[in-house]
Amino acid sequence: MKLETFLHHLHFDPEKINPPDWEVNWEDAPLPYKLYRGLPEIPLSGEVPLTLKTRETHAEPRLEELGHFLWYVYGLTQYAQSAFIEDPEEKAAVSYAQLLRRFVPSGGALYPNELYVYIKLEDTPPGIYHYDVAHHRLLLLREGNYDPYLSRCLGNSFDLTDCFCTVFVSTVFWKNYYKYNNFSYRLQGLDAGVAIGQALEVANQMGFSSRVCYQFLDRSINHLLGLSEQDESVYAVLPLSIYPSIHCVDSFNSQENVSAIELSKEVPMLKYETYNRSKKILEYPLLKKMNEESMFETTQSFVKIKKDERDNLSLGTEFIMLPFNEPFSYDLASVCRERHSPNTDFMIGKVSQTQLSILLKETFSKPYQNDLDDTQRESKTRVSLYGCLYNVEGVPNGAYAYDKCAHGLSRIAHGDYREFLQYGLTMPTVNLFQVPLCLHIVGEKDHLKEKLGYRGYRIQQMEAGILLQRLLLVSCALGMGGHPLLGFDANQTDELYRINLKGETSLIQIPVGWYRPRAWLKGSLLS
Repeated sequence: MKLETFLHHLHFDPEKINPPDWEVNWEDAPLPYKLYRGLPEIPLSGEVPLTLKTRETHAEPRLEELGHFLWYVYGLTQYAQSAFIEDPEEKAAVSYAQLLRRFVPSGGALYPNELYVYIKLEDTPPGIYHYDVAHHRLLLLREGNYDPYLSRCLGNSFDLTDCFCTVFVSTVFWKNYYKYNNFSYRLQGLDAGVAIGQALEVANQMGFSSRVCYQFLDRSINHLLGLSEQDESVYAVLPLSIYPSIHCVDSFNSQENVSAIELSKEVPMLKYETYNRSKKILEYPLLKKMNEESMFETTQSFVKIKKDERDNLSLGTEFIMLPFNEPFSYDLASVCRERHSPNTDFMIGKVSQTQLSILLKETFSKPYQNDLDDTQRESKTRVSLYGCLYNVEGVPNGAYAYDKCAHGLSRIAHGDYREFLQYGLTMPTVNLFQVPLCLHIVGEKDHLKEKLGYRGYRIQQMEAGILLQRLLLVSCALGMGGHPLLGFDANQTDELYRINLKGETSLIQIPVGWYRPRAWLKGSLLS
């Protein structure tokens, strides 16, 4: 299958990308986390604070703080068990599902990503570490200072000497391929995005400045971390600093052209032993091919993207200004503990115009710094938000586009679209008749391919994931819940919003609304 065809089917005809006889081997499932054997370990404190407070400005960070950061971003937070009735006529026909939960959502709760950190702290040997979530500890992969190496991997775009930590978000392909087959490729980018979004939220709350790097020499980064590109690859790099911002340098016009192959020769190859529980790992040639075609071999491939803000006003004949409210604040730690994805738990209820205004405004209130924008001053938005609204105070039922610049809604179509959207679900796990807000994150249909090649697809999915995580956190802070869905008819929603004519498409669907408490047994893994 051609990669262009694969991406099209992945989004618009997902039933065509998996074998018709595909069956999940549940008995041979991998672990939801990566385990190394025989590496030096540094335990992290299990006494994680119940509230995240902003640290003292310019105070030197400690290992304990980094441990809190990692736990709130991607640590194991809860053990939960839910009961499911298999046959309503047989009372004994009940099955149970056990999950190790984290603060971020993940397709099937499989968490295909891993976190690695390059740290330079006074109380810890400098080097490259893996964050072992199963034991909440760091495992040393390489000891030493790698500032010059990493700077060249990132195109010498900023000074790493000011950064006390650099986080690497990788994807382990088999961790969700075993269940979703080729469809896992779409999930992997989104899962990486929500992990990045959570990292940005926690860093901001703790007083760290951050930056997301999507452009780097993949083979050099993977080589530094000791990753086999056939099994796992880094998707994003996030430097962290205690200073107000990370100083960037416009190096895109630099004459130096760094080669991934040549740079990788500067550090020796790593050899280690890992364990993932699966006895048989199937081949995934399309994922390997997509990963290989997405790699940057030299820094000359790095680009800046100029993006004009889209004009939502032209989409509809009516525009509704939303009220401007006081800045909205909430306790991030408590919201993280409360957030989950309701499905059958949604119940219909009225949403006030103020609640809708806060939800939409706050979702876009924290632009993040990245290496794609053509300016250091302002981060452009490459994804936007549309939605079908029902039972919202002061807003007629209908389909709308949100204009974040004007903070208003442009009405595209009148009516109640809950039935329309319900029949568009490929797996009706959510009753959309009980949901007042059904939102869609929208992006360009060519997935940034013109500028970034096939790498653009996974970057777009990550940017959608970042916005998704922010939306879910704000929803929870307002007392509502959001449930990310990929099993919907994108062609149907694109026609409804008339975005197919603009070369855009719906990337993910998020029902948002009130919900009743879920019947499950759960216990915190916090010490």
